[in-house]
Amino acid sequence: MKGPFFTVLIDAYNYGRFIEEAVSSALEQSFPAEDREILVVDDGSTDDTQERLRKFGNSIRCLRKPNGGQASAFNLGFEQACGKVIALLDADDVWRPSKLERVYKAFQERPDAGMIYHRMHLWNGEDEFSEDSYFIAISGRVPESRQKLLQYPMVGTSCLSFRREVLKELLPVPESLRFQADAYLTALVIFLAPVAAIPDFLGRYRLHEANLFQREKAERWRTQTEQRIAMRRALRLEVGNWLARHGHDVRSRDIRSYLKQWILSNQKDQFALEKPGRLKYFRHLLEFPRTYGEIMSPRHRTYSYLKALAALFLGYDHLHLLDEARMRWKQWSASSSVAPLPMEKEKAAAAKS
Repeated sequence: MKGPFFTVLIDAYNYGRFIEEAVSSALEQSFPAEDREILVVDDGSTDDTQERLRKFGNSIRCLRKPNGGQASAFNLGFEQACGKVIALLDADDVWRPSKLERVYKAFQERPDAGMIYHRMHLWNGEDEFSEDSYFIAISGRVPESRQKLLQYPMVGTSCLSFRREVLKELLPVPESLRFQADAYLTALVIFLAPVAAIPDFLGRYRLHEANLFQREKAERWRTQTEQRIAMRRALRLEVGNWLARHGHDVRSRDIRSYLKQWILSNQKDQFALEKPGRLKYFRHLLEFPRTYGEIMSPRHRTYSYLKALAALFLGYDHLHLLDEARMRWKQWSASSSVAPLPMEKEKAAAAKS
């Protein structure tokens, strides 16, 4: 029997206040309803998630399990999914109506692609939108190019759609990853198949106080920072273990650089918890141009080395003075560049002719 093309997999935990919008955005897709299924995995919610999901009746499938974290929710969902492609949606995000249609077209154009990803607007839940700053459109066989490997972005759950046959090679997702199980899949799928990027905004990533990467609530800041550090440490370990088991040389220059992104991010968070000494901070900042210099512009690379050197003199608490001075210089330079008057433009054009 022919199954659906898409399984929309929504993992949910105590997001009852958001879940209806997420499910509705999946149901309102322009892609044919008979070629998609919506599967919600409730990871042991203790709020009103189940009550809200019942409103959708037979238009969705809902699985409930004891709380075990995102990886365990994904593993159950992947096991039960019927679609050829699994499109992930966080319970607090929403998609644009054209999302599945655009992703389907991309898979048809790239039949070798194991994953398609796209851009998301950052959203406050009401009417304020902003653009993501981390999206980079990288397509093809990523590990074959060091530049692509270093630029490849770790985008969020609701941007990701995986071909199920490729995804099987990564399962089960290690259940130590209670958060950021999507990053495990994103990090490793590139070693199995090409990927393709859609540079369009096909959804909204909701910003709220429970996001692991939000820092608006002072009382939650330390806990969230510690969770991020623990998550990245586990993620790097599991990604490295998978690569080693599958014959990749984790000591090679490219893979060491690839794995270093989680080390550097953790160091940055650790410094926020405990201020580093000047030499330690210098070494941390020096790693950025040493690791990513090939994908930096000459100006950016020079400034990165300058910033590392300045850390030896200014220290962690006062290095921001260098960035502030740079911004003032850029503003002064811009204001000093006075545009020619219209009459002067005409004279200049006449002189060229």
